[in-house]
Amino acid sequence: MKTILIIEDEKIMRITLEDFLKSKDFEVYATDRGLEGIEIFKREEIDCVITDVRLPDIDGLSVLKDVKNTKPHVPVIIITAFGTIQMAVSAMKMGAFDYITKPFSLDEFLLVIDRAIEIKSIKEENINLKRKLDNIISQHYLIGESRQIKEIYEIACRIADLDSSVLITGETGTGKELVANIIHYGGKRKDKPFIKINCSAIPGELIESELFGYERGAFTGATSRKIGKFELANGGTIFLDEIGDFPLPLQPKLLRVLQDKVIERIGGLKGIQVDVRIISATNKNLLDEVKKGSFREDLYYRLSVIPISVPPLRERKEDIPYLVEHFVKKYTSRFGKEVKISKELISRLMDYNFPGNVRELENLIERLIALSDDKGEIKLQMLDIFLRSDKREQETGIMPLEEYINKMEKDYIRKVIALCDGNKTKAAELLGISRKNLWEKMKE
Repeated sequence: MKTILIIEDEKIMRITLEDFLKSKDFEVYATDRGLEGIEIFKREEIDCVITDVRLPDIDGLSVLKDVKNTKPHVPVIIITAFGTIQMAVSAMKMGAFDYITKPFSLDEFLLVIDRAIEIKSIKEENINLKRKLDNIISQHYLIGESRQIKEIYEIACRIADLDSSVLITGETGTGKELVANIIHYGGKRKDKPFIKINCSAIPGELIESELFGYERGAFTGATSRKIGKFELANGGTIFLDEIGDFPLPLQPKLLRVLQDKVIERIGGLKGIQVDVRIISATNKNLLDEVKKGSFREDLYYRLSVIPISVPPLRERKEDIPYLVEHFVKKYTSRFGKEVKISKELISRLMDYNFPGNVRELENLIERLIALSDDKGEIKLQMLDIFLRSDKREQETGIMPLEEYINKMEKDYIRKVIALCDGNKTKAAELLGISRKNLWEKMKE
């Protein structure tokens, strides 16, 4: 059901339009005030706005401007009894879908609404398709023209059809998961499951049941059988991120999967054969962990049959302009903005070392575009402020309190959702908040 917002101060006209549209199976919100209409628009999912030009508080053109600034793809139809060519031109220049002068035929009015909503649907479909395409590109392609990136991409494509284990190493934020995506989706297993596990996000006492599952009655609370991630990934790929944090007592069980392709559920009496390719990643030096005794040497060599090292961004700065271009396209599309990137801005970015690597660059571009002005201009002063703030954190190791609290909350929510197998209702219950509150936090 499509939703229409009517902003019309003339009571009889407002009720007539509302009743007519409801009879045509539209959901309708109606008000006689422009400011109240804007509040409704921001609160509800509206498919089309119909507003009179003359209203008691603000005029319809102000409503049009606010709607276009908030959600540019939502059509606005202007209606008025005092139509002039000049007003019609002004409305259309500001982005109005159509301009109708009273009195008008309800059937003609309905045709305009249907056409507006149809065009909105086409625009949304195009936006969604573009996002999917961008997502596919970002998932299956390494952005950059540096020698290192070309070599990694070539290796990833060459080994995609093999079953050998792959160990991807590199600093946090370099794109290790992206390399895993290329390997999986570029090979014969691309149509099979691709399951990702962050070993550092799951408590050690729960990771065994997550990966290998358990039988009913295996322990208190095991009221039914649980299928583990290895079984769910059968025929496909499992990506073990942060493998350096994998619990030492469970490493022999993982080693058995690599050697024999057999898993055993907790409480199970027999092994289960699985056909799973294992790709793992870490920002740690696993050979150092082997020397410390926190990682098994035999497991390390089983995991790193094919090692791939992803370099930090500071060692391939020639890729920064290409990455900036990619992220600008991504976030201007998401925010509905047109943004200009100056040569000076690129130069400043090239001078920065990006300790957070590609992830830090992406976050910075998103932040700059979100805060860019109405002209789509990113001020160099704003960039300098962000870079100085990041530099201060690198030098002191201390981030602002609010930023630290937000980070801790974000990490904790992710951990609880992972514990609940993605069940948002259960996660909200464990967190002691409403599901709506959890959804809002996730969206934020």
